[in-house]
Amino acid sequence: MNDAEENAAGQDALGVNADPPGLDLGRLADHLREAGLARGPLSAEMITGGKSNLTYVVRDGDATFVVRRPPLGHVLATAHDMSREYRVMSALQDTPVPVPRTFHLCQDADVIGAPFYVMEYVEGGQPPIDPALAHQLVDVLAALHSIAPGGVGLGDFGRPDGFLERQVSRWKRQLDASRSREVAGIDELFARLSQSVPRSGEPAIVHGDFKLGNTLVADGRVKAVLDWEMSTLGDPLTDLALFLLYGDFNQLDSENAGESPPADELAAHYAEASGRDISRLGWYIGLACFKLAVIAEGIHFRFTQGLTVGDGFAEVGEQVAPLVARGLMEV
Repeated sequence: MNDAEENAAGQDALGVNADPPGLDLGRLADHLREAGLARGPLSAEMITGGKSNLTYVVRDGDATFVVRRPPLGHVLATAHDMSREYRVMSALQDTPVPVPRTFHLCQDADVIGAPFYVMEYVEGGQPPIDPALAHQLVDVLAALHSIAPGGVGLGDFGRPDGFLERQVSRWKRQLDASRSREVAGIDELFARLSQSVPRSGEPAIVHGDFKLGNTLVADGRVKAVLDWEMSTLGDPLTDLALFLLYGDFNQLDSENAGESPPADELAAHYAEASGRDISRLGWYIGLACFKLAVIAEGIHFRFTQGLTVGDGFAEVGEQVAPLVARGLMEV
């Protein structure tokens, strides 16, 4: 993980055993010794760049592993369910989908102040996308969607019936909760989506935010798919559409901007690899546009209220209009 290596100097400045925010190394060391996962004193650094669950690279002198916990001060436990991420990655071990190996889940919040889990440290990073890597990501996505949920113990992992209808209504509720200005066309996009919901095919394990930025790549190969907090059972074309949209709107994932093949080429590759009908893909692209537009509008609203911390939030609101326009073209 390149971010972790870049942060190693920060660890030296803090001291080998300094606690990073949200991680009490003394209590964690005691717990992991009891679990048979660590021996000596721990050192750790937080991986930067995450805006959701917190991730740390932890070392005990001999072993290196990763600890993941909810954000500091989080309120909705269901939005940062450690057991859910742990369960889906554990289920996908030894499948064609590359995921870190999972070692331990702790649901006792008294240990470090929140539930957490421990997983394998995987070397890699996120290079700019290129055609070969884009096609490889499509293959990984098709492989994920080919796994029978019941065959890996995930038959009850979600509610696929009515999945698309719930997605449309969910993002409309989010929009209504963060309205601070008129956004031309966004209500029309919602109306078109709600009036033309496709009939889903066979349900699949859905990642929920599949993109290059949520993978680790080394030597041109996808080594691990990360960030499963939004995973569920549902319509797999929602994953495909969001992945394609990220490719078309590189500024939405600027750290991974590169040269991706045309969306129709990648969609055809997915259709061939998965055997799924993508004839209504335009509707799914429209839903992805609506989802990202609502997320961007929510960030814009929080920025105008002075509730965001960090750089890059001032421009997020500018992404809403082109997303809505693209969605209206598709649906």
